[in-house]
Amino acid sequence: MNTRHQRLKLLALIAVFALPMLTAWIMLHWRIGIPEQHTAHGELAPPVPSLTEWPLAERQDSFDGGDWVLAFDCTRDCETQADRWWRLHRALGREAPRVTRLRIGGSAEALPGEAATRWREKPEWQAAGAVWLLDPQGRVVLRYGDGVAERDVLDDLTHLLKRNPDQRAVEELDGDPR
Repeated sequence: MNTRHQRLKLLALIAVFALPMLTAWIMLHWRIGIPEQHTAHGELAPPVPSLTEWPLAERQDSFDGGDWVLAFDCTRDCETQADRWWRLHRALGREAPRVTRLRIGGSAEALPGEAATRWREKPEWQAAGAVWLLDPQGRVVLRYGDGVAERDVLDDLTHLLKRNPDQRAVEELDGDPR
């Protein structure tokens, strides 16, 4: 009886380790329970040039410091748009310093954490009320149309910030001055 009890324990132990592997293999092989689409709310990797190629009135070289950029077109209803994205920026909490807002258009003074400029000439890919999320290298990662919900942008932005650690903090920890 003792040997039978020991064998059952051994089989249970093997099952504890083997069943998750078997389940994962079945899910992968028959594509069961694996999402087919990506979860970004905006247009992923739109055909928009990098920030350095945008036809802006003032050069935006200050964004070379490793910050993510939330650029938004402010050619109409600018005060509301600026306030809307300022509130989203505040909602980021401790991750807010990693993001800079770029307001394109409007005549009001820039809000805290925001840079303001205007279009030198409107590019063909520009749309009134559009929002672009750019990575620290200035490449457009996501594009949102006019009227996008702030919650959708916040979800995408927090996901990106979580998946991409702050390089400045990593360098400080490593002692690598680069």
